[in-house]
Amino acid sequence: MERLIVNDRIRKSRIPARLDLAQSGTGLVLGLFMWVHMLLVASILLGKGSFNFVAKTMELSFLSDTGHGYPSAVFFAVFSVFSLFIIHAALGVRKFPISWKQHTIIRSQMGMMKHSDTNLWYWQVVTGFIMFFLGSVHLFIMLTHPGQIDPYLSADRVFSSTMWPLYLVLLFCVEVHGTIGLYRLCMKWGWFGGKDPEKSREKLKMIKNRATIFFLSIGVLALLVFFIIGWGHSDRAGEPYNMGHTTVEASVITEAEPVVTEPEEATEVEATEVEATEETAEETVEATEIEASEETPVEPDEVAEAEAAEETAVEVVEEPEAPSDAHVESEENDHTTPNEE
Repeated sequence: MERLIVNDRIRKSRIPARLDLAQSGTGLVLGLFMWVHMLLVASILLGKGSFNFVAKTMELSFLSDTGHGYPSAVFFAVFSVFSLFIIHAALGVRKFPISWKQHTIIRSQMGMMKHSDTNLWYWQVVTGFIMFFLGSVHLFIMLTHPGQIDPYLSADRVFSSTMWPLYLVLLFCVEVHGTIGLYRLCMKWGWFGGKDPEKSREKLKMIKNRATIFFLSIGVLALLVFFIIGWGHSDRAGEPYNMGHTTVEASVITEAEPVVTEPEEATEVEATEVEATEETAEETVEATEIEASEETPVEPDEVAEAEAAEETAVEVVEEPEAPSDAHVESEENDHTTPNEE
């Protein structure tokens, strides 16, 4: 019988371990990101203004003079998450059962062992496979429309664009996959192990279950609120949040604010306006005087007095003078004097 000689001096590859470490690191970052992301999206439960504030803050509106923010900041954030998502999926696929035979073997072993952590791993594989397609669609939409995140536009995507079935399935897959992944990371690398591994395992399972219920609850409620907002906004689909209010304010400001010109131009405009005003006033006064002279009526009393004065003057001129008493007496004396002689 030939002896089997094993050469222990052959150096083993460390690539699988490094790939496993990379998978764990990207999974940790993505899992924590999804928890934070869900809390930010759940701000819609506090009102449209709260969600709009969160969205504008993510666009770094506090660094913008106009307050509109920089959608490019959202683009680079989504691009980074999308890149990690693709890398994590590529690293995880190498552990997936790639044939129906492998899948059958795994299912039979799961039924035989009835090990809870093995069952969790299987559900993690299934949800990860679904997330690879649905998550890519969501991230691609956010990547190509980074500036269209506000209460109305997001609600329009949910209702008017009929994206709510995709978001509902993606919500369950993300939360189940993420919480299981974080739990398995703690178990794999011995985090929070403590002195009693069994008690630590039970405690971490309880935290995982409660975290899953919590994030699924606020996720479903947030999706429902977006659905209701989109339903009420369906007749104005595509209109950004606060657009109408901004338009009204702009029109009011345009009507109220005076036209600002340079000092010299303003002086010339004022002088021209003063000259035009003076010419208009002079023309108005002249027109008023002409109308007054043409249209001023003569009162009847004044006409009667003038006619009476003219008649009196005519009578005075035409009436002869009456003889005086002295002349009459002299004439009588002239007649009586011869008789007496």
